[in-house]
Amino acid sequence: MKTLTLLRHAKSDWTDTVARDFDRPLNGKGKRAAASMGAHLRSRSTDFDHVVASPAVRVVETLDEVQRGLGRTLAPVWDRRIYLASAVTLLDVVRDLPGAVGDVLLVGHNPGLEDLVLWLVPESAGALRDAVEDKYPTASVARMTFAVDRWTDVGPGGGALERFVRPRDLDPTLGPDAD
Repeated sequence: MKTLTLLRHAKSDWTDTVARDFDRPLNGKGKRAAASMGAHLRSRSTDFDHVVASPAVRVVETLDEVQRGLGRTLAPVWDRRIYLASAVTLLDVVRDLPGAVGDVLLVGHNPGLEDLVLWLVPESAGALRDAVEDKYPTASVARMTFAVDRWTDVGPGGGALERFVRPRDLDPTLGPDAD
């Protein structure tokens, strides 16, 4: 059994006039949402064998805040392929994961993360998948399991979506209508 958790970076600060999108930081709401998601993961006793993430500034800052809420340090492997990656590229990253790890956190960007969930989880999966298809907001977590022994065997339609949590599910002030 393999478990894959996808975390979309938290809300970035579009008022910051960075020269490159890669360097865009989080805004205040994004920092609060990421810390809240970390606390949620702690409350669910979620533990990861391995973390792989985009090296974009907003992902690095998201992980900093998640760690604060989680109450422990994560040791991400920074993988440039994840930055603005398509679902196809993200699946390549997943299939390249070390065979010995069973529970992985992958942190990146949309639309790739949302597309990956929709590709890996069968259309008939129900309400959680429907919620992902409706919208995969910033700082949201999707957790999937796969009845496989090797990451190379993860493929389309083979995942079971166990959890999909949005920041507004944890704190209504983190929803789209709040600032």
